[in-house]
Amino acid sequence: MNKTELVAKVAAVVGTQKLAKEAVDCVLDTITEALAKDDAVQIAGFGSFKVSERQARTGRNPQSGATIQIAARKVPKFVPGKALKDAVQ
Repeated sequence: MNKTELVAKVAAVVGTQKLAKEAVDCVLDTITEALAKDDAVQIAGFGSFKVSERQARTGRNPQSGATIQIAARKVPKFVPGKALKDAVQ
């Protein structure tokens, strides 16, 4: 399912495509803004989004085989909740 299909599903509940798109965009923007501030987002029964830090490491260029340094960085991480895990099984 992509974003357009998600908006269509939400539109079936809220009534209009415009309202559905605004709702989906609002949720995604809110999660993005919270993660940008290093805050965690926990949605009961669904899961949690948090920022994880990756350590700097040495990598290898697959084309040339040369070693390169990969800088440390922050990445978003999603941990599914129990209800979501149970629904998938």
